[in-house]
Amino acid sequence: MSDQAELPPCVARYLEAENGDAVGAVEECFSADAQVRDEGRTLRGREQIREWKRAAKARYRYTIEFLSARREGENIIVRVLTSGDFPGSPLAMEHVMRVAGDRIVSMGIH
Repeated sequence: MSDQAELPPCVARYLEAENGDAVGAVEECFSADAQVRDEGRTLRGREQIREWKRAAKARYRYTIEFLSARREGENIIVRVLTSGDFPGSPLAMEHVMRVAGDRIVSMGIH
């Protein structure tokens, strides 16, 4: 699964939405009770995910570029190059995701 076209549709939508201006498009990729772990915090549910995404976009003004993806058990690990207003930019990061149905149910950013 090294090609972006091979990703589950919700993961592909998430990656596309990350570079857009509509924060709501990102939150819609997640289940209602999804969890996201980033910068030492755990966000639960779409409302917290929306606020996290809005704050991160405003603070770091970042974009991502897909590099690769692979499966490890139930996880889909997407490697992206993240560029923005933060030390070390650009920085390769991994988004470790679990998907159920047509939504992301958990994601950790490393």
